[in-house]
Amino acid sequence: MSDTARSLPALHRLSYAVGHFLNDLCASMWFTYLLVFYHSVLGFQNTYAGVLLLVGQIADGICTPLIGYESDRAPGCGNYGKRKSWHLVGTLSVVMSFSFIFNQCLGCDSLTPQWASLTYFIPFIIVFQFGWAATQISHLSLIPELVTCEHAKVELTAYRYAFTVIANITVYAVAYLLFHVQAGEDDNPLGDALGPADIPVFRNLALIVLGIGALFSLFFHLGISETRPGAGEEAGGEEGSSRRKRMEEEEEEGERRPLLPRSNTSSSPLQWKCWLQQPSFYQVALLYMSTRLIVNLSQTYISMYLINTLGLPKKFIATIPLVMYVSGFLSSFIMKPVSKLIGKSLTYFMGLLLIMAFSYWVLLDNSMGQRVYGAAVLLGAGSATILVISLAMTAELIADQTQSGAFVYGAMSFTDKLANGAAVMIIQALHPCHTVLCCPACVWFYHNVMVIVTGGVAIVAALALCSILIWPIRIRPRGLPVDSNDAARIN
Repeated sequence: MSDTARSLPALHRLSYAVGHFLNDLCASMWFTYLLVFYHSVLGFQNTYAGVLLLVGQIADGICTPLIGYESDRAPGCGNYGKRKSWHLVGTLSVVMSFSFIFNQCLGCDSLTPQWASLTYFIPFIIVFQFGWAATQISHLSLIPELVTCEHAKVELTAYRYAFTVIANITVYAVAYLLFHVQAGEDDNPLGDALGPADIPVFRNLALIVLGIGALFSLFFHLGISETRPGAGEEAGGEEGSSRRKRMEEEEEEGERRPLLPRSNTSSSPLQWKCWLQQPSFYQVALLYMSTRLIVNLSQTYISMYLINTLGLPKKFIATIPLVMYVSGFLSSFIMKPVSKLIGKSLTYFMGLLLIMAFSYWVLLDNSMGQRVYGAAVLLGAGSATILVISLAMTAELIADQTQSGAFVYGAMSFTDKLANGAAVMIIQALHPCHTVLCCPACVWFYHNVMVIVTGGVAIVAALALCSILIWPIRIRPRGLPVDSNDAARIN
């Protein structure tokens, strides 16, 4: 049986892929423009801008594993599945809070103390991060429940990331149009510099993002049907159980590298405490954390690098990220055939090579100018590759342990959020300038930041990948000896 016959129908794949679109739109604005907005537009100190991002990351990091744990336990609302119920709660939370983050606080003026404005924004950031975590975990946890064969998971993850790239392209294209319209109305010779005059641009961008994302979330909820636990047995008794067993056998048939070869003895379900005893759990967590550090930190500081180090006009904070994600979008389509041909580990390593090439280019080319477009292509393709493969590895680690899949995704995301928040706070604390305007020292500061957050973290990711190659990932069932025939391995 072909891969197409064993995978989801095309409409269901499309419906699933757009379920994270609102999150992706908001995340693109959050990581790319948060520091720029609060520091360069609202005039916050470097440390205050870093504190806001850190608060968001900590809130997300705390909410993520808790939501994952509750998502595995909660039955759902009425006839609604448990994953879609949490997805709906998260979507509503994001819609109600995000527009307040990219706007001037109500009642504030130039005389308002920054600590007061800081206090105003924190509750909205916490609500947004709760909603973002609920949507992310519930959406990721659907992958092992919708498909079980190895390459179908890679395919679904690739489709998901393709729409992540489309979301980023949408944000940067709309941002470019808004900046372009503003430039046509502004005769100020200093119009290429960011300042309080750009508040309407970011506010309108946030409102457009919410409108588009809400429509795609509605399409997801209408197009995906989540099977509730036990529904098959209650409706059809032994017939439903045998039908599901036949489907699993069909998906295994013809698969050259099965994710989890079935044995005669069934493995016991892993609870969250058992996952903490799995060495492979920490291997994948380190790889995923390193991947997210590269992707998120490069996205966070690319705007600062373009404006302060390269001295480019503000429209480049829309066009360069746009080029990055167009290249990532194109590379996402070849992810499945490449991973089938050479395996996921080598595919991930190819992505790391592209990241390292970008890092060395930035290191050696101090006055890049228009050549930054070529470097952006390398960074975009490399980021897309390592992110898709790291998510596919996480899905394969879970394998058929879908009853605790949300906890695994939550724990992975917890390490990612804390690491990103701590890294941003450290970078902001080390900033050499104590004014809103960039001093001469910050030119080299952001140059070094871009080199370290890509090339430096890529070395850590390579070490994590080596550990997986040396000690293949295995799920050790509780109370049973480790058997290579019962091990879930990642190629």
